[in-house]
Amino acid sequence: ILVFGIFGYYYETGLPKGVMSLLGMILGAFAFLVLFVICQLLGKKINKIPLAINASLLSVFSTFYLAKMLGFRLPDQIYYPGVIGLVLLTMLLFFSIKKVKKGSSVLAWLGIVMPVLLVLAGIFWLNNEGNDPYAKNLPAPFVEQTNNTLAAQGIENPAKLGKYKVEKFTYGNGSDQNRKEYAEGVKYKTATIDASHLLPEWKGKKKKQRESYWGFGVKNFPLNGRVFLPEGNGPFPITLIVHGNHSMIDYSDDGYGYLGELLASQGIIAVSVDENFINAHWSGDFRGKEMPARAWILLKHLEQWRNWNTDTNHELFQKIDMDHIMLVGHSRGGEAVSIAAAFNRLSHFPDNGKEQFDFNFGIKGVVSIAPTDYRYHRKIKLENVNYLSLQGAYDSDEVSFWGMRPYRRLEFTDEGDWFKAGVYIHRANHGQFNSSWGRTDFGPPSSWLLNTQPLITGEDQREAAKVFISAFAAGVLQNNKQYLPIFDNINTAKDWLPENFYLTHFQDSDDLILQNFEEDIDLKNGKNGITIASHNLQIYREENLATRDGGSQENNAVILGWDYGDQIDPDSVASYTLRFPDSSLLNIDSSNQLLISVAAGNYKELFKNKKGKEKDKRKEPQLDFHIQLIDSSGHQTQLQISEIKRIAPRLQVRFSKVKSLDADWIGKDWEVHLESFALPLLNFSASNDNFDFDKIKEIKLNFDISKYGVIVIDDIGISKENDHQ
Repeated sequence: ILVFGIFGYYYETGLPKGVMSLLGMILGAFAFLVLFVICQLLGKKINKIPLAINASLLSVFSTFYLAKMLGFRLPDQIYYPGVIGLVLLTMLLFFSIKKVKKGSSVLAWLGIVMPVLLVLAGIFWLNNEGNDPYAKNLPAPFVEQTNNTLAAQGIENPAKLGKYKVEKFTYGNGSDQNRKEYAEGVKYKTATIDASHLLPEWKGKKKKQRESYWGFGVKNFPLNGRVFLPEGNGPFPITLIVHGNHSMIDYSDDGYGYLGELLASQGIIAVSVDENFINAHWSGDFRGKEMPARAWILLKHLEQWRNWNTDTNHELFQKIDMDHIMLVGHSRGGEAVSIAAAFNRLSHFPDNGKEQFDFNFGIKGVVSIAPTDYRYHRKIKLENVNYLSLQGAYDSDEVSFWGMRPYRRLEFTDEGDWFKAGVYIHRANHGQFNSSWGRTDFGPPSSWLLNTQPLITGEDQREAAKVFISAFAAGVLQNNKQYLPIFDNINTAKDWLPENFYLTHFQDSDDLILQNFEEDIDLKNGKNGITIASHNLQIYREENLATRDGGSQENNAVILGWDYGDQIDPDSVASYTLRFPDSSLLNIDSSNQLLISVAAGNYKELFKNKKGKEKDKRKEPQLDFHIQLIDSSGHQTQLQISEIKRIAPRLQVRFSKVKSLDADWIGKDWEVHLESFALPLLNFSASNDNFDFDKIKEIKLNFDISKYGVIVIDDIGISKENDHQ
């Protein structure tokens, strides 16, 4: 009663605290009395039940609880009701069988048949893949007819095998006690490396059990790799591919052969690096403390390749172009490649200066596939390197596009020709980027609850990865920029990609970003003296975009919403305008392109105060609008954005078979993912032939096509080069 009184005293309702304290004490007394009566009644009933049954029930529930704690990682709202249901069904079955033995009865037989049918129904439901409740609301992903595809221009599919024959072999210490390919199967033997400064957490149970399995410890890690070598004299660029955190005894390094073979056939050495020995295991997970070691091991592999390349007595002498290196990583490996690119330029390990670095390799590109960006305690900020990240919308392991955070932090500070890109692939999961990981991103029993029916096939997911990664590699390692338009306008690659939604983001080092909403919280003023005007908007705010699980995308954008009802009134069109203090700020002509990043927002925000049918009758709008340019003389020109590329709808997902699980287990069914639009100024239709592109005074977004909608806008700028084209 006293505790409830204190609770009431501090419970803020607006009533006097004394009154609330008294109400709390009354509630406490009432709760105690009710529970007392219930417990008395239960006690009388329990005393009538044989001790063996009471002990059995207590033991059963205790055992189930112990199983939950030890590793049966199902959500509580599924596990505990399921346990109670199974126990009740078992009791019903037991007593029904006893009744049948004494004499047949309809109710007794029903008590046998019903539990069996319910269990079979449960097994069927667990084996069922689920469904896609959002598919029916989506339009076709690609524009039906387009004559601007790269294939129509005679450009070959980047995912097609190239002209080089490929030699495959492994290298390593030669003493692996679990895998022949890294024991007597190695072509070249390598020395071990001492990672004790990088992974001091190699101790205790993890140390003992891992060393028992592998036969080595942190002081003598092997350099093991699967090589895909183009046949020829070279020198060839080189790519290292590294897996993420999977079970260490379910080896992951063989799952990227599809990438290795493709790149090697196109004249790029590819190496799938073995780091399985620091992956998760029933003995424990390093929980991200191993991230520096993951990155450092990659650099030690490059060191080995540099040694071979300079050894006049080695078969690989001068075979490798060490000035053109690309790192590809998946999952935790996707974070490791960014860390490796940062470590590459350091003289010492930042977490322990006793470990000296002497790398400085020619790392030109980093590819992060479904990466983490929070395991290492340091926030990596890259400079002057090309970057690509891929992410599946149905990734239930890494549920948000963490790879766009290093994308945002990456800066181009020198005169080099750099670019960065991101691709969000609808209906792709985490595991299928590795050919051996599969369609479920969790192991059993959690995998039983995953909604896998919406997923594309593993073959289609890896085909998409091949297109994007090969296109990136061509631009980074072979100076072949013909594929870069893919990252601005996915319709240019529709002949090569499985039919699906792909949201692409692209920025070149020469792009001039006029407004990115990062500088302050002032809605009326932007960068470089730019002023901002808005008209007739129902929603207008700048915000830090959130991930589906409530984290931060580390990116600010402006959210704009409008609603005209049944008809658009030309006199009350909503608009958003950037005004420039000096037209020379742009310094452009009609050969340039206007850049803007766009995403569909949550249109339901417009109707959150409405009820019933009035709220539910509105469907997801197909967003479209005009971009209008006004020069210093008042001349105007405009372009409908869908003439270049259609704005993708919100790509909602259902991760689990039980809708209510998603909120607690995964997060929201949708998060904002921006797309890049590169709009050639030559495509703008001028109302006056005297329009002067080098004297643009205003950029105005007129929301005059869709009757209602919410849109997210970011990175308004100008492209001064042709990499977008």
